[in-house]
Amino acid sequence: MKLALFDDNRLGVVTADETIVDVTDALPGPHDPDPLTAGWWRGLCRDFATLYGTLRAAAGTGPPRPLADVVLRAPVLGPSKVLAAAMNYGEHVTEMHDVQERTLGGVEAWMMNFDVFLKAPSSIVGPGATITLPPDAVAAGHEVHHESELVVVIGSGGKDIPVEKAMDAVLGFTAGLDITVRSAADRSRRKSYDGFSPLGPWLVTTDEIGDGSDLDIRLTCAGTVRQEVNTRDMLTPVPAIVAYASSVMTLQPGDVLFTGAPPGVGPIAPGERLDMTISRIGSMSVTIA
Repeated sequence: MKLALFDDNRLGVVTADETIVDVTDALPGPHDPDPLTAGWWRGLCRDFATLYGTLRAAAGTGPPRPLADVVLRAPVLGPSKVLAAAMNYGEHVTEMHDVQERTLGGVEAWMMNFDVFLKAPSSIVGPGATITLPPDAVAAGHEVHHESELVVVIGSGGKDIPVEKAMDAVLGFTAGLDITVRSAADRSRRKSYDGFSPLGPWLVTTDEIGDGSDLDIRLTCAGTVRQEVNTRDMLTPVPAIVAYASSVMTLQPGDVLFTGAPPGVGPIAPGERLDMTISRIGSMSVTIA
């Protein structure tokens, strides 16, 4: 199932012909559009298996609307945390040696190992957003880079989840950009500016997409391909990322997990538009200001 949030954070199901059906009224509780208090969304993530039949029936009877008639929002609401995996594609590890030499004048060894870190949930925006380069980073002459990634949305979650049970704790996947200032600052700080976590265009549940291990990721700017990879090239696959993250902290329903940047990261500039596609999920665009 493809789940979308649109307009005033209404819940929609995206159909095979890419229309959208509003299924908000099929939810078991009241709809609260405020991301900070939208407990219904976390409940949906936790109880999706139970609600699936009701939502599917509502999608089959409600009137479809063209996607062009709605405003898509980020397909998550009020996650307790946004996690991100570092150094999860071999070629990206190699290229980051060169990036760090060029932008920092040296290589921080601790930054070259796989791990997870936190981004601010307030950095989340939806498809079609405009990302404003931070004035302090621009004034300091720091580059701001794009990183296109497969993103996990946690379902039931949990603590110390075994690898073989990890996908049972996941609701689905979406596409995301982990926008990053290249500087010597703390990793979480330079990735947490407002707008630095675009997500979209919708969420595809695991029953459609499995464990995310064979998906093509492609990012273009002005028609030029900047990133192109398949998720089979991940050094640490999704189930292992989820299990590892849950060994550090409890994963709550609705939490968000970026799975790592493919090779091809590079600077972004005002006036550019980034177009990102993940096969079997969808496409989204953002502009830079």
